[in-house]
Amino acid sequence: MTTRPIAGNSLADLERLSEAKLDIKDPDYLVYLYLFDALEYASKFVSGRLMDIGCGNKPYKKLFGNISEHFGCDIVQSSASQADIICDVLNIPCRNESFDSVLSTQVIEHVAEPQSLCSEAFRILKPHGYFILSGPMYWYLHEEPYDFYRFTKYGFRHLLEKAGFEVTEVLPNGGKWAMLGLTSIHTIQSSRFNKPFVVKWINKTCSYLDKRRFDEISTSNYVVIARKP
Repeated sequence: MTTRPIAGNSLADLERLSEAKLDIKDPDYLVYLYLFDALEYASKFVSGRLMDIGCGNKPYKKLFGNISEHFGCDIVQSSASQADIICDVLNIPCRNESFDSVLSTQVIEHVAEPQSLCSEAFRILKPHGYFILSGPMYWYLHEEPYDFYRFTKYGFRHLLEKAGFEVTEVLPNGGKWAMLGLTSIHTIQSSRFNKPFVVKWINKTCSYLDKRRFDEISTSNYVVIARKP
């Protein structure tokens, strides 16, 4: 996700996630395992008209059953043509306070001015509405060169409170054992050890250890629930 159009070989060519579906052989299993659960939990705060900022293929649409309309904006059309509005996410062509809920998942690290994204979400959200935001604390470089930031829970809280939100909850997506598994999988991706059975073993082992001895000092990702007063 970026804040301006890209020429040539662009984000329009990327295959986007299309549904919240777990597969233990997926290299990203150890982040999705917790991300999907956190978003499902956050869905109870979401209702009415929803704006999905940087929507991609709207992979989490089925998780948000209480909404009446699911609008999506993105800088380019998604691989499944799910974006309703093509625009700069810092300048969404919608009136102030026109949505009951706002969602933005795994986008903010690709926005050069993340504070402005939070302020834009605040602008289009009705009072007492909720903003569900997710983004990484750890991840490898991706969608280069438009990969700008990683965030701690304190960084997210700072951005959202500065924009005017009240932060309700900050949910870590996995702990240190899940992080160990993810970094191990990322390490072997370009080696002869990158085999489906190896990835499956790492995912199974590290998810088990993470549930037995959860420690959020190292996490790959956060989901933040914030409220507009």
